[in-house]
Amino acid sequence: MPNQTHPAAKAVKAARTIVVKVGSALLVDWEQGTADHAWLSAFAADIGRLRARGKTVVVVSSGAVALGRRRLGLKTRKLNLDEKQAAAAAGQSLLMRAWEEALEPAGAVAAQILLTRDDTETRRRWLNARATMQTLLALGAVPVVNENDTVATEEIRYGDNDRLAARVAQMVGADLLILLSDVDGLYTADPRRDPAATHIPHVTAITPELAAMAEGANAAAGVGTGGMATKIAAARIAADAGCATMIGMGRPASGVAPLSALEAGDRSTLIDAGATPLAAYKQWIAGSLSALGEIVIDAGAAAALVKGKSLLPSGVVEVRGRFDKGDPVAVLDPEGREVARGLASYDDDAARRIMGLKSSAIEAALGYSGRPVLIHRDDLVLR
Repeated sequence: MPNQTHPAAKAVKAARTIVVKVGSALLVDWEQGTADHAWLSAFAADIGRLRARGKTVVVVSSGAVALGRRRLGLKTRKLNLDEKQAAAAAGQSLLMRAWEEALEPAGAVAAQILLTRDDTETRRRWLNARATMQTLLALGAVPVVNENDTVATEEIRYGDNDRLAARVAQMVGADLLILLSDVDGLYTADPRRDPAATHIPHVTAITPELAAMAEGANAAAGVGTGGMATKIAAARIAADAGCATMIGMGRPASGVAPLSALEAGDRSTLIDAGATPLAAYKQWIAGSLSALGEIVIDAGAAAALVKGKSLLPSGVVEVRGRFDKGDPVAVLDPEGREVARGLASYDDDAARRIMGLKSSAIEAALGYSGRPVLIHRDDLVLR
């Protein structure tokens, strides 16, 4: 029976930003080789309901290769990389058409985003992708993210969308990552082989024993290119970014749409986050990044930073060193003490050209309209 006191049910209710990973097995009608429009419509209605309550939802969707292979007449045998890329190219338009048709009745615009591993692990590209995602969300769109299979080689592929979804959750500062599967969570053993397997409803920390369990008895659980081991790997990435992870059924036995079923307390596994998303992100800036340059500010700017403000160009008196947009820089007060560290919105050349200027003068100085701040407060940590 559904249980609304289940920790997973509480997590859905409390989350403000949710990333949901949907695999091919859920959104493809394998007999017809087309999108499962009935499932997509029910799922999109779920998204519309959450959005109406003020929540932000991002979808990470598989399905392009599965839809494209039928379109190109490729049989059920395993495809090589070139054939996968061709199938993805042929299937992307079908996948996005299906999402557009599903989300439109729910009052949402589908916005396609294709990423490779470099886009989530190279800092400058990560910042650019994050800015695009944030703008889409601010405009009320629903980003539909997929790995860019048409160009990704084996060396730069994620290979499964579980870990991609975790990186997207990190990118948008999500509170909750939901991995929809064909099992209702993590078990002490594979429930399809061992009737004595016990369901694990709540995980407070990913221990070596839990990871070993996923690699062993649960490894085959889940469909597509990722099993339970990839879901635990994704949960670890999400937890480090301050995001909880939920593993649940994509097709609940009750017939209810999946997000509604999870929020009602259907059986699932919730894996706790280690911190809030913003705290985890700032901890990464403070502890993991070496400053590549220095920005000296005046006393007024230093006081503004203490109050939680962004660093404006008008408060900058000197720029030292060489750095690119997105690189970490140290912020020094007039006495030369490091008062903050953050990610620069401009490279060193642009920063020198706009230092001391009001934000309204940036476009005239650079010849293009950039961010109004030199370091945004979300990308800045006080020392």
